[in-house]
Amino acid sequence: MYKTIIRPVLFLFNPESIHGILINFLKLINILPGMKALLRLFFMSENQLLKKTVFGIEFKNPIGLAAGFDKNAEVFKAINSFGFSFIEIGSVTPLPQSGNPKPRIFRLKKDKAIINRMGFNNNGLHEAIKKLKKRKNNIIVGGNIGKNTATLNKNANQDYIKCFNELHPFVDYFTVNISCPNVCNLRELQDKDVLLELLSKLKKINASKHKPKPILLKISPDLTFPLIDDTLEVIRKTGIDGIVATNTTTSREELSYSEDYISKIANGGLSGKPLKDRSTEIIKYISKKTKGNLPIIGVGGIMNAEDAIEKLNAGASLVQIYTGFIYEGPSIVKKINNTIIKNLTKQKNSM
Repeated sequence: MYKTIIRPVLFLFNPESIHGILINFLKLINILPGMKALLRLFFMSENQLLKKTVFGIEFKNPIGLAAGFDKNAEVFKAINSFGFSFIEIGSVTPLPQSGNPKPRIFRLKKDKAIINRMGFNNNGLHEAIKKLKKRKNNIIVGGNIGKNTATLNKNANQDYIKCFNELHPFVDYFTVNISCPNVCNLRELQDKDVLLELLSKLKKINASKHKPKPILLKISPDLTFPLIDDTLEVIRKTGIDGIVATNTTTSREELSYSEDYISKIANGGLSGKPLKDRSTEIIKYISKKTKGNLPIIGVGGIMNAEDAIEKLNAGASLVQIYTGFIYEGPSIVKKINNTIIKNLTKQKNSM
């Protein structure tokens, strides 16, 4: 029903407008009595086989929603009802900002992909905290943190530290986003020495807290393997808890559209199916390099259960989806979880 009726109607409209409508719809679900329970009945899969403990947190299943959907921590309670075991909010910046000029989201329907250049548009740190303070259940929420566009890179640490300190009581883990291609010069923060300074400071602050929270780093799929090696060396030195692989890509290889069409869209990060193989390749590389000892959240191009399982088999501890949720609909989470249960049950019975 979603792909035959609902998606064709949604895709008639501007992607950002539809996102706004979906956020308002999910806000309505939050307040309507019984709606979240009804959704859980349709979309939730619960089984002991799905449970995983990663960086000290027990997850009901390995499927999360990636950052970018619930930027302002407005609808994580409703989203959780679609079967996700964790929601990553943000990216959150210290001050509100409108992001890049519109239009800034483009569907590539033939490739099941999206190009976006949102630019960390969000309502700011304090608005996110207001929403998170109302959290009364055990939904696992990650805080994806970034810097304001107007903040010079030489002062970027101040923005990350402010977000880290003030969000700390209200999220379960942090993702440090230094790899988004849609914020001018942000990816310069991936430089080995710059990154080492930032993560060392966050690690020191975290250690001083009553209850330290896991810190993860989100990396670009456009890093070369030598640069990934540098990043892993920084992670080893700082002792942060994990890595999110990967963010969106600036690559435009193997798309079904003409160069002229793509050039009209211009800059932005590509997500969806074309990113699948590269993100899996990076997950496999990191897992091998770290001998499976570094927790990895795999994200990029997961459009079905097979894609998710491929990333888990490559070495991911957990996975996140976003573009797949848009193209395949809310049933994708249950389909992935049910396939995992089926495969694990088969393995268990054959032993």
